[in-house]
Amino acid sequence: TAGRLFSAVKGAAAEGEKFPVMGVRWRSSLTLGEKEEVNNKNSEDGGNKEVVASYWGIKGEEVKKEDGTPWKWNCFRPWETYQADLTIDLKKHHVPTTFLDKLAYWTVKSLRFPTDVFFQRRYGCRAMMLEAVAAVPGMVGGMLLHCKSLRRFEHSGGWIKTLLDEAENERMHLMTFMEVSQPRWYERALVFTVQGVFFNAYFLAYLASPKLAHRVVGYLEEEAIHSYTEFLKELDKGTIENVPAPAIAIDYWRLPADSTLRDVVMVVRADEAHHRDVN
Repeated sequence: TAGRLFSAVKGAAAEGEKFPVMGVRWRSSLTLGEKEEVNNKNSEDGGNKEVVASYWGIKGEEVKKEDGTPWKWNCFRPWETYQADLTIDLKKHHVPTTFLDKLAYWTVKSLRFPTDVFFQRRYGCRAMMLEAVAAVPGMVGGMLLHCKSLRRFEHSGGWIKTLLDEAENERMHLMTFMEVSQPRWYERALVFTVQGVFFNAYFLAYLASPKLAHRVVGYLEEEAIHSYTEFLKELDKGTIENVPAPAIAIDYWRLPADSTLRDVVMVVRADEAHHRDVN
């Protein structure tokens, strides 16, 4: 796969085409309906094209919508879509009382300051960073509970799937905001760094105290709600253009076809409020 991608880049460069590295559309983000053509350098004439329709080079199972039209996404399926509950209480707050509560609360507050300084009011890229981090805790918690269930030969009470679903939901937030924001190269590099540090720190915290780890996530989600509320204010003021909602968001949250970015931020904020309550 790497060789084929390199060949495609090299071929485009030889032909004088514009091929920015940060603009490469990776196969994992392609829809099932899209086909990526790369030059097959092993062919006799060197000009044949090879069609790749999925990340692994294997054609996925054909899935259709309820109306019979083909389902075009390979990162989620129709039965995984839903309508967000916009009536959820956005102002709910768990007042820190114990030492662990206060430790979790001030840890999250201390992390907010450098984020505000770095991103300021670039809420699209800010959301990208937030979701790249927020998708980690559910996966770490689900993984550790999975291993605990195996070691103890006991059920998890449904928490493994709950946490993995949370991680998947946060990942879909990221896939959505990647369609509307154009992160710079150093912001992408920052995601690598922050995710690496946060994953290991959260892993150790969960081993030491799952309660502390979940409290951290709960307060992190409260900050996410605040950030998305500010995002909405900027959209309403016209500072940020209220562009049409990405197709992936319309299908994932079952939004009307004429939905806008503001509608997407509304449902994402509702998701964050739900994760806050769970944690």
